Amino acid sequence: MQLSGLEIFKYLPGSQKAAHTNCKECGCPTCMAFAIKLAQKQITFDRCKYMPEELKNLYKKNLKSPQKTIKIDGLKIGGENVMYRHEKKFVNRTVFAVVVDCKSPDFNEKLKRIKNFEINRINEKMKVDLVILKNAGKHPLKNLCDETVYIEEKDFLKLSLKKIIDNSFSKTASELVKIRTKAITERDEKYSDPVYVYLKSSPNKFNLCARASYYLCKYANMLVFEDFDESLFATLMTLRQNIYTDPQKPLQVEPKIYEFNNPDENSLVFMTTNFALTFYAVANELQNLKVPSYLIVTPAGGMSVLTAWSAEKFTAKMVAKTLKKFDILNKVKTREIIIPGLLAPMKKELEKALPEFKIIVGTIEAYSIAEFVKKIT
Repeated sequence: MQLSGLEIFKYLPGSQKAAHTNCKECGCPTCMAFAIKLAQKQITFDRCKYMPEELKNLYKKNLKSPQKTIKIDGLKIGGENVMYRHEKKFVNRTVFAVVVDCKSPDFNEKLKRIKNFEINRINEKMKVDLVILKNAGKHPLKNLCDETVYIEEKDFLKLSLKKIIDNSFSKTASELVKIRTKAITERDEKYSDPVYVYLKSSPNKFNLCARASYYLCKYANMLVFEDFDESLFATLMTLRQNIYTDPQKPLQVEPKIYEFNNPDENSLVFMTTNFALTFYAVANELQNLKVPSYLIVTPAGGMSVLTAWSAEKFTAKMVAKTLKKFDILNKVKTREIIIPGLLAPMKKELEKALPEFKIIVGTIEAYSIAEFVKKIT
């Protein structure tokens, strides 16, 4: 586990109020400041002349990479250094791989489905990461090149990866947790190889999805499937995208005016913040409405509607400034703006700041937009 500034500080003179407390010889004003910089690797431990040997040894051990990173044509597997996402962030996404038997009668059909599979979510295109070719023989890999990486089974098996065959959910789950704990918490080099779970063919796709979802969360670096099912992979990719984001950086989209279904000067005008999950939920509904509309996305630091309002990132003054910047008055004759239902308390404040517009309180949930539009049009 990565040492925090507080954990380092416990070993320093400042925490014991001993001699040389806050001596400033390291260049930092206090022992706590030194500990924080050391935890963030902004300073080296040898800057402190009074660091105990116990802390030196602990810090050196902590510097070791707890899990190896394996690369296959730029695809990175492993390399994780924390147990939990909120401690810092997970580094390399769990890789989704499919085994394809070149001698199987359905080889070409299965490979075609894999190549054609693609989902787009939160401004990201996702495809199958890796195809493992079984019984490849003289199959021309160079003709398969696209976003997906291809490797022959014999080469894949030579990689320094720990394999777990998923014969028992409880055993697989227990082994994954044990290996990650040994690697991260204990820095045990015997457990430093990235781990993949091999999921055999199964007619029960719901059970397969449930097991794979758990292994994705704890703690498979790769999932290798004998089966390929579009709905299964779309579900797992959605889950993976939510897990493998930086918790310190909210997902956000560009603040601007987005257009749906060829809007004109008489179209509906909606408004929301630039929090990506909110944006795509609303955008999806507006696109499916088949009603021409505009969506004004305000800069809010990637915060959701209610959070942005509470943090004063969504204010009447900011909205007025945004509308002026986007020149919405010259873009539409419509003088009505539909705001999220959660911002109902701001209605009067917004109307005062935007005297040219009538503020309409919309829905709280995105899925209700369709019914709401039917009532107002």
